[in-house]
Amino acid sequence: MKKLALLLPIALLAACGEEPAPEPTPTETVAPEPIETLAAPDQALFTEMYAEACPSDDAVNTAVCRRAGMGSEDVVCEFGLGEDEYLRNKATLTAGDGEWVLADPENVCVG
Repeated sequence: MKKLALLLPIALLAACGEEPAPEPTPTETVAPEPIETLAAPDQALFTEMYAEACPSDDAVNTAVCRRAGMGSEDVVCEFGLGEDEYLRNKATLTAGDGEWVLADPENVCVG
């Protein structure tokens, strides 16, 4: 009888844990809207843009384009013309109508 009295509380405690856990309520997730961004300008793109803006200047020999600063929408391209391998000149590109455009085309031409 003593054994039964000892087993009864254990059986009752074990029965308490049998209740199923509530199922999690589904939450509605919203997919973020895709952000359309322009591809980073490279030397080929800048060379083409410079040739259109300044047809009388030498061709771009080398160019490096990078963001103007943290959070800036503009890109600064440093470039060399003709046989010059040094990045002596600068031009700023800005986003306009889904493509890169020269920010100041009148003053970007060197020669």
